[in-house]
Amino acid sequence: MSVNKLLIVVLILPALWSITYAQPRITIDHNDNKTANAEFRFQRVPSPSRNDAGAKAIWTIIDAEPDGNSPDIGALNDGLWPDSEDQPRRNFFLSAGSGGGRLLMDLGSVIDVAQVNSYSWHSGSRGPQLYRLWAGDGSAPNFDASPKGTVDPASCGWTSIAIVDTRTDEEDGGQYGVSISAPAGTLGRYRYLLFDLYPTEVADNFGNTFYSEIDVVAKK
Repeated sequence: MSVNKLLIVVLILPALWSITYAQPRITIDHNDNKTANAEFRFQRVPSPSRNDAGAKAIWTIIDAEPDGNSPDIGALNDGLWPDSEDQPRRNFFLSAGSGGGRLLMDLGSVIDVAQVNSYSWHSGSRGPQLYRLWAGDGSAPNFDASPKGTVDPASCGWTSIAIVDTRTDEEDGGQYGVSISAPAGTLGRYRYLLFDLYPTEVADNFGNTFYSEIDVVAKK
């Protein structure tokens, strides 16, 4: 290899590395209890969609216990979000007092994921969102599509995408919209998304978030 070609390779590799492993952009928006609205309109985060790439995705509860007042996990992508601050049957949430859990979203095929957007609404501590997002295309030889809570997803073919935490020292209640995106336009090519949910507080048994909808936007 000539010196010039070697120099080009040396210059290009770090650039490719930075593009491939660019940190995702996490955009958080909050409508307080006074400004929350049935359309989930935010200043920076798009409103939920009924026709996103995740609308027909299949959800599976991996290691979690839904609350008895929660609807089926399919509520996360049914296109029917709540129109008031305390509607248990329009939000998916885990059992009171449980320490979180894992949910699997299967998109059906590998796609270029441009955004993952999550929405929640509650007047109190069940409003904020706290979770870690993992993704995988299923091609790893040791891929485990259903890693239990004691298993590190990184050890079985999963890639850590982002840690979302919308909690603040101010009022917790209201609507929250989160958009996870990437400067390069794609978070990667994935089929599976694993949501590691955590309670937002443990001072009482009511720290599990009321998740209203989760959207996946494909790169155009």
